[in-house]
Amino acid sequence: MTITVGQDTAKTRKSITAGSQKISYYSIPAAQAAGLGDFSKLPAALKVVLENMLRFEDGKTVTVDDIKAFAEWGAKGGKNPREIAYRPARVLMQDFTGVPAVVDLAAMRDGLVALGGDAEKINPLNPVDLVIDHSVMIDEFGNPRAFQMNVDREYERNMERYTFLKWGQKAFNNFRVVPPGTGICHQVNLEYLAQTVWTDKDQNGEEVAYPDTLVGTDSHTTMVNGMAVLGWGVGGIEAEAAMLGQPISMLIPEVVGFELTGAMMEGTTGTDLVLKVVEMLREKGVVGKFVEFYGAGLDSLPLADRATIANMAPEYGATCGFFPIDGETLRYMRTTGRDEDRIALVEAYAKENGMWRGDDYAPVYTDTLSLDMGTIVPAISGPKRPQDYVALTNAKAAFAGEMANTFKRPMGKQVAVDGEDYTLESGKVVIASITSCTNTSNPYVMIGAGLVARKAAALGLDRKPWVKTSLAPGSQVVSAYLEAAGLQDDLDKIGFNLVGYGCTTCIGNSGPLQPEISKAVNEGDLVATSVLSGNRNFEGRISPDVRANYLASPPLVVAYALAGTMDINLATDPIAQTPDGKDVYLKDIWPTTQEVAELVEQTVTREAFQTKYADVFKGDEKWQAVETTDSQTYDWPVQSTYVQNPPYFQGMSKEPGVITNIEGAKVLAVLGDMITTDHISPAGSFKADTPAGQYLTERQVPVREFNSYGSRRGNHEVMMRGTFANIRIKNEMLDGVEGGYTKGPDGAQTSIFDAAMAHQANGTPLVVFGGEQYGAGSSRDWAAKGTALLGVKAVISESFERIHRSNLVGMGVIPFEFTNGDSRKSLGLTGEETVSISGLDTIQPLQEVPCAITMADGTVKNIMIKCRIDTAIEIEYIEHGGVLHYVLRDLAKAG
Repeated sequence: MTITVGQDTAKTRKSITAGSQKISYYSIPAAQAAGLGDFSKLPAALKVVLENMLRFEDGKTVTVDDIKAFAEWGAKGGKNPREIAYRPARVLMQDFTGVPAVVDLAAMRDGLVALGGDAEKINPLNPVDLVIDHSVMIDEFGNPRAFQMNVDREYERNMERYTFLKWGQKAFNNFRVVPPGTGICHQVNLEYLAQTVWTDKDQNGEEVAYPDTLVGTDSHTTMVNGMAVLGWGVGGIEAEAAMLGQPISMLIPEVVGFELTGAMMEGTTGTDLVLKVVEMLREKGVVGKFVEFYGAGLDSLPLADRATIANMAPEYGATCGFFPIDGETLRYMRTTGRDEDRIALVEAYAKENGMWRGDDYAPVYTDTLSLDMGTIVPAISGPKRPQDYVALTNAKAAFAGEMANTFKRPMGKQVAVDGEDYTLESGKVVIASITSCTNTSNPYVMIGAGLVARKAAALGLDRKPWVKTSLAPGSQVVSAYLEAAGLQDDLDKIGFNLVGYGCTTCIGNSGPLQPEISKAVNEGDLVATSVLSGNRNFEGRISPDVRANYLASPPLVVAYALAGTMDINLATDPIAQTPDGKDVYLKDIWPTTQEVAELVEQTVTREAFQTKYADVFKGDEKWQAVETTDSQTYDWPVQSTYVQNPPYFQGMSKEPGVITNIEGAKVLAVLGDMITTDHISPAGSFKADTPAGQYLTERQVPVREFNSYGSRRGNHEVMMRGTFANIRIKNEMLDGVEGGYTKGPDGAQTSIFDAAMAHQANGTPLVVFGGEQYGAGSSRDWAAKGTALLGVKAVISESFERIHRSNLVGMGVIPFEFTNGDSRKSLGLTGEETVSISGLDTIQPLQEVPCAITMADGTVKNIMIKCRIDTAIEIEYIEHGGVLHYVLRDLAKAG
């Protein structure tokens, strides 16, 4: 990374001695002393961004006025939405989002060659780590062979992708791949990659220290904020631009302070705490804002619990949930094997630069809220959204209410299961999975789950036979301490065998249910349920056979596997019976806080982390055997159904175009509130009769080898056909129909893909209408890429989630918001309308423009809509057709 010293900020460069090293850094107190403003009351999260401005001030991209704006932020009560150019230190990827990003980079090399440029100019300028964690599926479970069999199937399914990624590791500079079977990217980041304070050489070869910052192509990149590393999820498109040297254009954010007081009570977990935090912050409304946690409660909150809270920032809608550096940060770094010199640097740097949370830490916040952790009770969340908090004591009644009001199905209907001696009914738990980065990174809840299993097994209890159980830790360190404590044996006894190291159920890779169970659920039209220790429970995400999904702590996941149903009050009812007929209650198998803490102290050791991460990039024999070429451009395999050269840069001109008005657009879909990126671009399995399934079948791919949408994100042909294809999405153009359907140009019902292709053939632009929080959820670039490739020119909704809005702009699709209380409902939209939007040829950021909606009867409704092109640079992105086109033309001009 090149660090340019501006004339006005050169005097802020100081040096610091920490451990055995003397190192330069950019001093915020020195900037204040130099008269650039009063920064003393800024939150630590914002000081990280301010330091970025000091380090990159060049008088052009970053100016002294940008720096002074941070002082004005404090003077204006935590508000000054000035546009700034922010440069993160590094980029983190996982394979579902990483493969299409590397596909784009490879395609950009081809595109640059076509424009007369040098392919090798397309290279990450910042360090990029890609962790393969999203590909393992739970085909095998509940037995000692499960892990190896799932790994074998993973390689069988994904060899084309892995060959491509290994090519990328060779072809690109600053690009490392963490092989399959290592862990989940956010947990590997927290436990190994992150440094809290980063170091690098400047253009003069001098070592400089600065805050560790990153963006990641996964929403839960925010997890590392628990370790005071500022990071958040962006779309793959934005991440690619960042790694190619483009600054991230952003507004100085508001920072909401969340005060934590008190201490957790006996019997509660960090998961229970985060579910309450999610509910409170969703109700508060923090979309597009930073949240910083402060208060005396942090003194007793382990970093593992902080990381759990930070992880779920996307679920409470914030850009990030940040925890400042304090003594607990240093303790965690030492436990996880970080270098002692680095730990000394983190402490010295934080104290010198005003980023240390001491007793006198009292910054200014935009707004605040408070929670006494002593009021936290055991809880779950569901059945469709992470913010749908349910106290465990109310879970049975809440589920009955969901059955009556949401699913509109009766309780108690029994359905026989072929070949089994039990029946199924709505509410039965068919999936219980300890999975995802959110909780498997937390030894307190993982040890807790193991102790619940130990006590249950000692009483002769087992999972109910219809429950598919799985344990997918976020890193190999988890297995090390579970085995050291003897708890893996206990988990194995009740079916929680290791199935792999990856996201599994949380990302939709739950694998198939037993065919007889699947048949009974679907023929009986039952509301089968899942309970998982994950962060996402959106419709259609976990399994196509499961309608209700609940988030819970790992110990509660074990308990629900033993109970086998949601139609139970776990707090008061017996959850199972011993072989001799004695009732067992949750309190009988729940460990004490002291029991958990003692085992964590004994088994979660510095040596375990150092051993497991010693050869983190090496991989197993299977990874080492993957062969690839050394070419600078990729030799795209014509027959591949996983990796194809996308059409974005083919035939691209050297000069950008202009933004034109949208005339005579037809409606592709009218969608409701909280349409997530899971709805727009599903990640799970798909069937043979879908457009994506038909595409693969035509290419002789058997259904068993379909894999998932997520695994095929390197092939635009599959992903176009999967856009708006979630099995639970409801297009209001059709009456009560679920799935990816709409009306074609002839008015007949057809698939979204087929209708879009027919409109494209007619040269007709398309628009999509939505409700509130359009694009919530995962940071899937394909939700924007697919939208663009279908021919959608504009999305008009009541509000947008941050990442998806940015992704749409990055793909040349213009987002608009209704104004003056208008909505799809108030306007009576049916999808039969024709839409024209003017004023785009002179558009300015956040400008309101006229929109004429011609109704089916020929009447015209004229409304004003707000253009959500938020910044000046985003206007240029739209002119170029997308951010990557902008970068490519810039590199071509540079020669």
